[in-house]
Amino acid sequence: MEGERGFVVWLTGLSGAGKTTIANALAERLKSLGYKVEILDGDVVRQHFSKGLGFSKEDRIENIKRVAYVAHLLARNGVSVIVALISPYREGRNYARQLIGDFVEVYVKCPLNVLIERDVKGLYAKALRGEIQNFTGISDPYEPPENPEVVVETDKETVEESVNKIWQALVELGYITEPEWAEVAT
Repeated sequence: MEGERGFVVWLTGLSGAGKTTIANALAERLKSLGYKVEILDGDVVRQHFSKGLGFSKEDRIENIKRVAYVAHLLARNGVSVIVALISPYREGRNYARQLIGDFVEVYVKCPLNVLIERDVKGLYAKALRGEIQNFTGISDPYEPPENPEVVVETDKETVEESVNKIWQALVELGYITEPEWAEVAT
């Protein structure tokens, strides 16, 4: 919506936890109310402007810094930005929070055993066989957020329930306003 305050919803969690699915559902809901929305998805970002970066801690933090900078530019121009990025290190997420300011950290939590069971892309099986080095959660650490604004648990909640939790936080933090018809419907 014209003149709206931009903000960044930063979805962090292990591979396969549901970050992209939640990002897409949240984006659709925001767009349906007229918000300008952009999704910065980790897989897409890696293909386009983080080519050449590996998976060392330094490269992962550099990737987060690049994504944070783009998210910051979009948000300061009134765009609602949804970042779906493993972003395994607190240091990188803290950098993003400080740079962006209007920042809502969402921990997309799912137990490792459930992710290994789901293994939609077959990555966990490869990582467990040693075919993928520096795989977050297997051979590389993931540092869960210490004080995220929202925690969604994708092994216990539907996508809609997770999006509703994020939505409620956005309303409470003053980033979005519920349309009058939504208040009547509840």
